[in-house]
Amino acid sequence: MITKFWDGVGGRLADRWAAVAVPALIFWAGALFAVLADRPVMLHERQTWLAQQTGAAQAVLLLATLTLVAGSGLVVERITLPVLRLVEGYWPSRLDVLRDRFVHRQGARMAAMETEWTALAAALDDDTATHRQRRQYVRLDQLLRGYPSTPDRLMPSRTGNLLRAAESRPFDKYGLDAVKCWPHLWLLLPETSRKELTEASVSLHGCVSTGMWGLLFLAWTPWAWWAFPAGLVVLLAAFLVWLPVRASRFADLVETCFDLHRRDLYRAMRWPQPENPAQERAAGQRLTGYLWRGSDETQPTFTEESP
Repeated sequence: MITKFWDGVGGRLADRWAAVAVPALIFWAGALFAVLADRPVMLHERQTWLAQQTGAAQAVLLLATLTLVAGSGLVVERITLPVLRLVEGYWPSRLDVLRDRFVHRQGARMAAMETEWTALAAALDDDTATHRQRRQYVRLDQLLRGYPSTPDRLMPSRTGNLLRAAESRPFDKYGLDAVKCWPHLWLLLPETSRKELTEASVSLHGCVSTGMWGLLFLAWTPWAWWAFPAGLVVLLAAFLVWLPVRASRFADLVETCFDLHRRDLYRAMRWPQPENPAQERAAGQRLTGYLWRGSDETQPTFTEESP
């Protein structure tokens, strides 16, 4: 049993090392190529110097290189979450004026889509919509799911709105505040749901770290002109293309967890289940308040513990 335990730990450590070190290794290999590719004399000198070193010195150099790669990978990993928060739109208060401008732009875009969506919905109801209008209706319906339900919840970026929408929809549908209820619901989720969410979260954070490596690669532009377009392409692709896709998948999974497992939260808290959709939003708000602050009220009466 102990052997199996350490095998499992070793496997997790190997996976973690690969996730951290491989992007860093690619970055440093690209940096080395940028510095030495057009300088054959310098490359030859470094190879000659390395060949003249003793085995012990070469081992120390290898260890130092691995430490540099792993250390830089860990630094980027540590700041991935703060960077993601910045990308979402959680900026310092001194940037409120700039943030408000971006939020206003997102609100105007959302309002324009809602206006067009309403007109297309009317055409669909009258059965006068063309095939092109039907496709546009479906497209707008999907895009509007990436925005919170009310303008006061808007964020300044597309990624921020996708994740904020995932937080707001459980409250809109069930009265459950996703931020306040999530730690409790997470512990009740089956292993399959946790695995899907974990993979989506890892993919989301990995996309942010990829964009950060692209940004760092711009530093090698003085040594190789192509480092700038290469780093810029990776940076823009990561934050503008890949990140919204991964944020959308993560948001859908969070909403699905509330759709499928919110009843488990009621049962675990011995809270009376709402009998119909009309009651559910009010019941969810009361349960959220109880989880967040507790209560000394005599109502509602706890249900029997589930076996």
